[in-house]
Amino acid sequence: MVFVVALVELLLKIEFLAWLERISLEQKSAFVGINIGTDVSNLPSAVDIVGILKAQQITHVRLFDADAHMLNALSNTGIEVMVSVTNEEVLGIGELPSTAAAWVNKNVAAYVPSTNITAIAVGSEVLTSIPHAAPILVPAMNNLYKALLASNLNYQVKISTPHSMDIIPRPFPPSTATFNATFNSTIFQILQFLKNTKSYYMLNAYPYYEYVQSNGIFPLEYALFKPLPSVKQIVDPNTLFHYNSMFDALVDAAYNSIAALNFSGIPIVVTETGWPSFGGSKEPDATAENAETYNSNLIRRVSNDSGPPSQPTIPINTYIYELFNEDKRPGPVSERNWGVLFTNGTAVYDVSLSETDSLGANSSTAFCIARPGADESSLRDGLNWACGPGQANCAPIQKGQPCYSPNTVQNHASYAYNDYYQKMRSSGGTCDFSGTAMLTTADPSYGSCRFIGSGNSSMGGLFPPAALGPVGPSSGSSTTVVLRFGRIVAVVALLVLLDLNLRNIL
Repeated sequence: MVFVVALVELLLKIEFLAWLERISLEQKSAFVGINIGTDVSNLPSAVDIVGILKAQQITHVRLFDADAHMLNALSNTGIEVMVSVTNEEVLGIGELPSTAAAWVNKNVAAYVPSTNITAIAVGSEVLTSIPHAAPILVPAMNNLYKALLASNLNYQVKISTPHSMDIIPRPFPPSTATFNATFNSTIFQILQFLKNTKSYYMLNAYPYYEYVQSNGIFPLEYALFKPLPSVKQIVDPNTLFHYNSMFDALVDAAYNSIAALNFSGIPIVVTETGWPSFGGSKEPDATAENAETYNSNLIRRVSNDSGPPSQPTIPINTYIYELFNEDKRPGPVSERNWGVLFTNGTAVYDVSLSETDSLGANSSTAFCIARPGADESSLRDGLNWACGPGQANCAPIQKGQPCYSPNTVQNHASYAYNDYYQKMRSSGGTCDFSGTAMLTTADPSYGSCRFIGSGNSSMGGLFPPAALGPVGPSSGSSTTVVLRFGRIVAVVALLVLLDLNLRNIL
C-alpha cells in the first residue's frame, strides 16, 4: 500500500501542476502595454518618460534595448518591463555563452527585483530582417536562458523573439495558415524552446499593413474593429468562425501556424500593433481618426479578456506601437507617426476611450450590450447562454414584461448580456460573448426598462486596468478538473485491486 499511496500523491501533484498551467494560460488578466522607441528629437529624460507612463496608468512597457537610464527610472514603479537584445547583439550572444551571461548580468540581474523585468525579446523580426542570423537565433535564446538559470531568474524572466506576420505568407483563412517553409527548421526549434521554458510566442501584427496590401479585398471597417453588415461578414470557410476584426484573424493565423508544426499550449503575445496618425499623399488611410478608432477599439477588445475564435479562453496581451512619434525614422511619412503621445505628454489624438460607445476616462458607469451588426444566430446563441448557464435574470424580457419590447434578438441580448456582466464582472465575467458584445457608457435603459449599471470611476488614463480572466461560455476549467479527478480515482481503485491481488498471490 505504501507504493500505492506514493503513486497517488505523484498523480495528484502532476494533475495539480497541469491545472495550474491551464489556469495561467486561460485566466490571467489581459493587459495593454506600450512600446517605447527612441528615434525621437528632444526625447524626454528617462525620469520624465516614466512620469508620463505613471500618469497614463501604463503597467507594461517594451524597450527596444536595455537602456540603463530607463531601467533605473523604472525601479520601484511596479511597471512590468520587457527588455530587448538588439539585432546587432544577437550574433555575439549566440556564439558565446559568456557574452550572454555578461548581457544578463549587466542588463537584467543588476536591476531585479527593484525594476520589474519580466521578459527578454531577442532581436526584432530576425527571420525576415536579418535572415542570415537565423541559425544563431535559437542558440542565442538558449545561452540567455542558461544565464538566467545561473542567476536564478529563469522563473521570473521569460525569453522569446518577436516575429513579423511576413513569415506567414497566407494568413487568411486562418485555419489553413502555415509558416513559410523556408524557416520551418528554425521556427520548430523556437517553438520547442518556448514550450520547454513555458514562454510565449511574440507576434508583431499590423492590420494597417495587411489592409493596405490587400488592395481592397478587406473593408477598412474590418481592420478598425468596426461592426460589419451581415453581407460583409468575414468567415473562415473551414471552421465557420466569424472574425469581427482583422486583428483576431492575424492572431488566429499564428495559432494555426503553430499547430501545423504540432505544437499547442504556447500563448501568443502581440508585441507590436497600432495605426499611423499621419501619412504621405499615397497613404490616405494613415489618419488621426483611423488611429484613434483602431487603438481605442483595440484597448476595448483586449480588455474583454478573451482570445481569438480558435483559442477563446486565452487573452491576447498586447503592446501598442508606440508611445512617441519617432520623427527620426527613415522611410514613408507614416513611419514617423505611430505615436500616441507628443513628447510633452499630450495626446496626438484622443485615446482616453471617451466616446459614447466605449469606456470613458471620466465615466462612472459601464454597460454591456449587443454589438450593432452582430450576426443574429450568434446573438441568439449568446442570449441562450446568458439566460441559461450564465444565470442572467431574463424575466424582464419575457412577454408582458417591461423589457420585452422591442421584441428583437438585439434588444433581448443586450439586456441579458448586461445582467450577466454586472453580476459576474467582479469574479471575472467579461463582456464578449464570442465577439457579439461591447461595452458602452451610454445608458441603454428606455421607458420602464432599466438596465443595471456598474461603477467604473477608477478607470483613467490611456489604458484601463486589467480585469480578471474570463468566466463565461468558453471556460471549462472546473469540468476538466472534475473529469481529471475522476480519472485519478479510477487509477487509484485499479492500483488497490492490483495490490490486493499481489498480496493474495504472494
